[in-house]
Order: sequence, then C-alpha cells, then structure tokens
Amino acid sequence: MTAFALVHPVQYQIQRTALKFHPGAKILVMYQDAIQNSAMKEALATKYPEKRRGRRAKIARPVRVRPSEPRDDHFEDLAVSVNASKDGIYFVSRLKSYYKGMRVFVTFPYSSPHDPMNCEYIAQVVRVEELPNGKFGVAVHLQMSVNYGY
Repeated sequence: MTAFALVHPVQYQIQRTALKFHPGAKILVMYQDAIQNSAMKEALATKYPEKRRGRRAKIARPVRVRPSEPRDDHFEDLAVSVNASKDGIYFVSRLKSYYKGMRVFVTFPYSSPHDPMNCEYIAQVVRVEELPNGKFGVAVHLQMSVNYGY
C-alpha cells in the first residue's frame, strides 16, 4: 500500500472587501423602466393589435426574396433580417416593390445559391413600413417550406 503525502500544502487567501449597500437604488430604476415600458406597450397596443403567435428573436441574417407570382415584376432582393420567429421574418429592404398581400419566395438564412443549408419558404407580405433613408421594413408570414430532398 502506497501512501501519498502533500509536500507543499496549498494555501488560499481570501481577500475581503467592503460592500456598500444602497437600498432601493436599483429597484427604483427597474420600477421606472417598468412604468415606461408598460406605458409604451399600452400605447402600441391601442395603435396596433398584437397578432403574433410566437416570440421574435433579434437576428441579423441575409434573406433572399423573390416574387412567387408571374403578375409581379421579377426581382431578387438580398436583404438583412431584423428579427424572426418560427412563423415570420421582418427585414429591411431598399425596394419599393413590396405590397401587403404579396406572395414571395423567401430563402432564410441565405448564403449562396447552391448552399444545402438554405431554407426556402412561400410567404406572404403582411406589413410594409416606410423607414428613413429610403428604406422599407417588410414583415412576411412564412406559410410553407418548399425545400426539396436530394
């Protein structure tokens, strides 16, 4: 039987620092933020009723958008998403071609034309907002995946 002995015992020194407690300081800031956020949510709720079924994640990824119907002029828009959920994507574009109710092919995320990781969907434009600097915010509802198996 072999016995092990500690040659150099390790000593840890704990440094103690004085903590200053300010009761109510952080709580007051959080309470003020909660009041402002709730007032803002109430104001938005009266202007736009909430129609989303899922939560949105802020995600900036490339999006390729093309019209799916022949009556619309053909274009290929390479935009950047602002946020996304399992049912929809909101992106910013410079094109004026979008209108509410328009059906489009959406590839999200998009990296290159032949990347097998691309997911293509049939989607419908549900909102178009005019933004500063000649840009447009476009919200699409993803209706169906059209990826083909290889």
